[in-house]
Amino acid sequence: MTSKIESIIEDLKSLTLLEAAELVKQIEETFDVDASASVGSGMLMMPSAGGVSGEQEVEEKTEFDVTLQEVPADKKIAILKVVRGLTALGLKEAKELVESVPKTIKTGTSKQDADEIKVTLEEAGATVVID
Repeated sequence: MTSKIESIIEDLKSLTLLEAAELVKQIEETFDVDASASVGSGMLMMPSAGGVSGEQEVEEKTEFDVTLQEVPADKKIAILKVVRGLTALGLKEAKELVESVPKTIKTGTSKQDADEIKVTLEEAGATVVID
């Protein structure tokens, strides 16, 4: 690490929480970025002892799990093909997954991807839940 970066890190360590929050706000405005996507979960966790509102807790969820809940017998083959395409599993592994529902298909995916996966599986006839 260069001495310039080390100096900046040392200066950041000395900031109070209020100063750090103001710094984040100024960086967001100056560089037109949203720090909540990458740093937000850590920043939201720190004040939790002071009573973080439920609205803020909902905002911090950025990763979702897609769970296959039910596979009708007459739709099993179509769902199996979709699962193979979504997961890149082999035929045997995908068949075992489809036959052992409820099973998580994708973990830690974005809300948009989770919704797309849900729609694709539901079109094939499956029952899907996003957690």
